[in-house]
Amino acid sequence: MSIDAPARRYAKGAAKRREILDAALAVVATQGYRNSSLQEIADAVGLTKAGVLHYFTSREELMAEVVSERDAHDRDSFAGLEPDLLGLLSRTIEHNGTVPGLVQLYSRLVAEAEAPEHPAHDYVRERYDLIVNSLADSVRARQRDGSVRADLDPMVVARAATALSDGLQLQWLHDKTVDMSGIFDAALELMLGTAPRIQP
Repeated sequence: MSIDAPARRYAKGAAKRREILDAALAVVATQGYRNSSLQEIADAVGLTKAGVLHYFTSREELMAEVVSERDAHDRDSFAGLEPDLLGLLSRTIEHNGTVPGLVQLYSRLVAEAEAPEHPAHDYVRERYDLIVNSLADSVRARQRDGSVRADLDPMVVARAATALSDGLQLQWLHDKTVDMSGIFDAALELMLGTAPRIQP
């Protein structure tokens, strides 16, 4: 056996895993979390359900990877278009209105991953930590340049902005007339405010 055989098998396995992930992302984006069966994803890549589970230990693990992939795709798509994460979050919320299936998946996954044994538990916790801390850094940067009130607690704003984003997505899943992006931007402007005027 060639010494390169293990490397080729690894590369082939990684390619198939990528193919499954891409198929799952497409199926969920168009059909939603509830209507996306493991069988449909398997059919899209020419495998059986058992074949898919050779690469992902469970549907839950696959769905967690889909959310991670969605996050990476959004970061790549909007890279350089916004100066900080506050702007990026607003743009992402606007984009989410075009992919209801992924919004449904994200909202369901966040709730289900509360259980420590869920495959996405650590990912969701770490994701929240990263987003909240990065948003707080964005607030601090805007405070330094004078565009945001200096008396605001950056961590409080970051937590509130994250909760607002998630809450609006839940409302939008029930009522597609909810203007997620418009409401988020208006609420964020209220939260951030401007430096208070000094009365003479």
